[in-house]
Amino acid sequence: RGEGRRRGRAVAGRFRTAGTMMSAPVILLKEGTDTSQGTPQLVSNINACQVIAEAIRTTLGPRGMDKLIVDDRGKATISNDGATILKLLDVVHPAAKTLVDIAKSQDAEVGDGTTSVTLLAAEFLRQIKPYVEEGLHPQIIIRSFRTATQLAVEKIKAIAVTVKKDDKELQRELFEKCAATALSSKLIALQKDFFSKMVVDAVMILDDLLPLKMIGIKKVQGGGLEESQLIAGVAFKKTFSYAGFEMQPKKYTMPKIALLNVELELKAEKDNAEIRVDNVEDYQAIVDAEWSILYDKLEKVYLSGAKVVLSKLPIGDVATQYFADRDLFCAGRVPEEDLKRTMMACGGSIQTSINAMTDDVLGRCEQFEEAQVGSERYNFFTGCPKAKTCTILLRGGSEQFMDETERSLHDAIMIVRRAIKNDSVVAGGGAIEMEISKYLRDYSRTIPGKVQLLIGAYAKALEVIPRQLCDNAGFDATNILNKLRAKHAQGGVWYGVDVNNEDIADNFEACVWEPAIVRINALTAASEAACLILSVDETIRNPRSTVDSSAASKSRGRGMAMGH
Repeated sequence: RGEGRRRGRAVAGRFRTAGTMMSAPVILLKEGTDTSQGTPQLVSNINACQVIAEAIRTTLGPRGMDKLIVDDRGKATISNDGATILKLLDVVHPAAKTLVDIAKSQDAEVGDGTTSVTLLAAEFLRQIKPYVEEGLHPQIIIRSFRTATQLAVEKIKAIAVTVKKDDKELQRELFEKCAATALSSKLIALQKDFFSKMVVDAVMILDDLLPLKMIGIKKVQGGGLEESQLIAGVAFKKTFSYAGFEMQPKKYTMPKIALLNVELELKAEKDNAEIRVDNVEDYQAIVDAEWSILYDKLEKVYLSGAKVVLSKLPIGDVATQYFADRDLFCAGRVPEEDLKRTMMACGGSIQTSINAMTDDVLGRCEQFEEAQVGSERYNFFTGCPKAKTCTILLRGGSEQFMDETERSLHDAIMIVRRAIKNDSVVAGGGAIEMEISKYLRDYSRTIPGKVQLLIGAYAKALEVIPRQLCDNAGFDATNILNKLRAKHAQGGVWYGVDVNNEDIADNFEACVWEPAIVRINALTAASEAACLILSVDETIRNPRSTVDSSAASKSRGRGMAMGH
C-alpha cells in the first residue's frame, strides 16, 4: 500500500451486480481528498513529533542553547522557553500540533518545564515505534502507558519532600531555591540569586489568590540587569502630557489619589448635537456653557482634596494648567491595567463621573514621585496601605534580551506560586526521572505479557531528560547514565546530573529543587499526548474548495486597484 495513501478515488470498493460483471469504483469522498491510514500513518505521525522535539531538544537545562526565531514581519525573538519557541514555529502537521498544545498547557498551568514535557512525549513515541511497526495494537500500548503514568505519579507523591508551612525562614529558602532552579536554564542564569530573591519578594506581596496580573513588569532600556528593582507598589511610564505639566509638583507625601475614567478637556459638544443659533449671544452662551462644564468638573476634583489625579481618558491642556496652578499632579491616558493596579494598591475606586468625589473613593499612599529611570520618566506610588501588588522594573541592554528576561521571570514567578500552593518539592536535574525509571523497570519485571515490554519502554523513555542534560553540557551521556543507574539501584534516590563538575551528585543537597506538581503535570501531559497520537490511525484531509481559495486571494488586500 506504499504510504497508505489514496488520492481521488478515496474509498473505492469493487462490487459486482448479479449477472453482469461491473467494476465501478464507489466514490465517497470529494476528488482530491487525501486520506492516509493504517500503520504507516501512525509511524509518520510519530516521525513528525520527533522533528518537533529535535527543534527544542538543545534548549533543555542550564547548559541549553537559545533559539533565534524571526517571524514573517522580521521581528527577532531569542528564547530558551520551550512554549515560546513552539508558539513561534508555525506548525502545520496536525499530529505535531498536539505537542505544541501540551507545551502551551504546561506553560499556562505550571509555567516551567515546557521543554521537558515536549521531549518526554516525543521520547515516549520513539520508544514504542518499533512495537507499532511490528503490529502491536495501539490500544494495548495506551493502556500500559496509563498504568505506568499512574504508578509514576504515585511514586512522585510518595517520595516528594514536604516543607513545613509554619517555618517562614525555611519556606522562603525553599521558594528561592525553586525560583533559582527555574532561572538556571535561562539567559539570566548568572544573576539568578539576585532575581530569585526579587521574584520571591514579589510573590510574597500578593494576596492569597496570587493573581499574576498584580505583578507588573515594566521594561526600561539601558543600564545593567543588576539595576532592576522591585517596587512594592505601582510604577508606570509617564503619560502624554500637555503644556503646564512642568509646573506641577513631582513629589508628594501622603497624597490622596483620584482615579477617574472621565475626559477633562473641552469636548466639542457640537459633535453629537445640532443647535441652530441666529445670533452671536446664543453662540457665546453655548461656548461659555462648555467652559463652565469643564471648570465645574475641575473644581469638584480640586475640592475633593485629591493631590494626584489619574485618568484613563485624556486630560487636556486647560485642565493641566488649572491643576498646576493649584499644586495638583495629573496624568491622563493611563493604561487601564496600570489604573487597576493603582486602585488595588492605594485603595479607592475608579470613578466614571465627578459628582460623587467623596473621601472614600480616593486612594492613598505614603509617597508619590515622578523619577527618571534610564531615558524614561516613571511615576512611582510607594508605601501603599493595601499593597497587594508590585511592579518589577527591568533594566537591560537590548530589547530582545529584556523580553527574554521577562519570560524567564514569568516562569520563575509561576514556579513560586505553585510552590506556595503545593508545598512538596523534588530534586531536578534528571534525578526524579531516573528514580521513577528505576521504579517502573523493577515493577515491569513483576508482570507477565506484553505490558512488561511497554512499561519497560516507558521507563527507558524517562531517561531522555538526564541524557539530554548531559548532551547539552557536552558530557559523555552513556557514562553518566550508567553511573546514575548504579547509584539509584543502590538507593541514592536524589542523584542526578551535576552539570558543573561533569559527574553525578545528590541534587537535593545541591538545592536543585522544583515543585513536585511540575513533574507530575509534565508526566501526565506527555503521556496523554502520546496516547492521543497513538489512537489516531487515519487522517482525512479535505481539499480546499477552489472557489474559496480564489476568493481568499482576492480579499487579501495588497492595495490593488479593484476592477469596476
